[in-house]
Amino acid sequence: MATTRIMPLHVGKGRTESRAISDIIDYVANPKKTDNGRLITGYACDSRTADAEFLLAKRQYIAATGRVRGADDVIAYHVRQSFRPGEITPEEANRLGVEFAKRFTKGNHAFVVCTHIDKSHIHNHIIWSSVSLEYDRKFRNFWGSTKAVRRLSDTICIENGLSIVENPKPHGKSYNKWLGDQANPSHRELLRVAIDNALSQSPVDFEELLKLLKESGCEVSKRGKSYRLKLPGWEKAARMDSLGEGYGLEDLQAVLSGKKTHTPRKKTVTQAEPPKVNLLVDIQAKLQAGKGAGYARWAKVFNLKQMAQTMNYLSEHNLLEYAVLEEKAEAATAHHNELSAQIKAAEKRMAELAVLRTHIVNYAKTREVYVAYRKAGYSKKFREEHEEEILLHQAAKNAFDEMGVKKLPKVKELQTEYAKLLEEKKKTYAEYRRSREEMRELLTAKANVDRVLKMEVEQDVEKEKDHGQR
Repeated sequence: MATTRIMPLHVGKGRTESRAISDIIDYVANPKKTDNGRLITGYACDSRTADAEFLLAKRQYIAATGRVRGADDVIAYHVRQSFRPGEITPEEANRLGVEFAKRFTKGNHAFVVCTHIDKSHIHNHIIWSSVSLEYDRKFRNFWGSTKAVRRLSDTICIENGLSIVENPKPHGKSYNKWLGDQANPSHRELLRVAIDNALSQSPVDFEELLKLLKESGCEVSKRGKSYRLKLPGWEKAARMDSLGEGYGLEDLQAVLSGKKTHTPRKKTVTQAEPPKVNLLVDIQAKLQAGKGAGYARWAKVFNLKQMAQTMNYLSEHNLLEYAVLEEKAEAATAHHNELSAQIKAAEKRMAELAVLRTHIVNYAKTREVYVAYRKAGYSKKFREEHEEEILLHQAAKNAFDEMGVKKLPKVKELQTEYAKLLEEKKKTYAEYRRSREEMRELLTAKANVDRVLKMEVEQDVEKEKDHGQR
């Protein structure tokens, strides 16, 4: 599920043009939020110098058209695109952000996509220059642009198998609060459901309530006077007194003693449907790690269910022979790795094309200024007056030397190759998602079969030892 918002970037009070755009670029490109810059993608610009390039584009536009606006002039546009927690990877979110920006601007505006992973929900910050790549027109925010942004974002999400907000309504809440019932249940919500289920079995006292929680797979510990609970699959335990009204120690003791009636939360929580096949739990290893008898009972039931699911999966896919299962698993892994390599190669080449195109455009835009700078005898005064253009020109020349480019290709040729790679990558990625799921199921089923076979061998060895001792 993705939510979107579009925001024009004005100069604002007390800020220069340069400061207005550099502030937002610095924020969205924060290395701490973007995995040290790994989740930043630039189109027709270098993300490291995007602020200078956007300002230079605006000056080129003014010079070409003669149109000048006042302090309310829009330098760039900013879209924030958020996704449901746990539904998308950072790399995929960045890819969808690039696809959205390119389709919304029709590839006519330079943009930067920065994917932030510092919150529970992965989200993109997409900033594009208000000036077109040809400097002959500007992007105009139009009536209903918010709906258009949402509609395109929803379309891209549906195309990639992601959920969307079916009937969005205006709201003033933060994304996390507004997500509410739509979000995956939190650990505390699931713990409240576990307590509700345990209380429905009418335990006679608090100790029996804890026993029922343990038997359901919940870990129970005590630190001082505070009880702590943790369900399987969660890293940190939650204090019982942090579960809200009706779920604290005093509330539960009052319910069990008959002094109070327990009223479950109105909000019902359902866990996401688990995959067809899950890995078996190594019960002995868990017991050695300190798990109790209650956990062992839960794990035995869990393993029985998973083996039943594994057998159903093997029967449905005609994989009852181990050799066939092993061959299928190896083939699925090899196919998945091959698709992954294709996607990475395409992404690498696309990144090279984007950087090369940026430097070619910058080189052409700043060539006259640099020639004048050279004719001025590399004057310090001239450099101070045209520092942005000179730096961009020098950066382009250095990039050409590093890439070994002697003859500059045409920008249209680069755009054609980039579009072709993007289309191929999109098709490959759909197959990649399917192959990843197939590989996961096969490897999980094979791992479960291997564990059962290992257990059978160990049991045979134990029987031989017992027979020998007799």
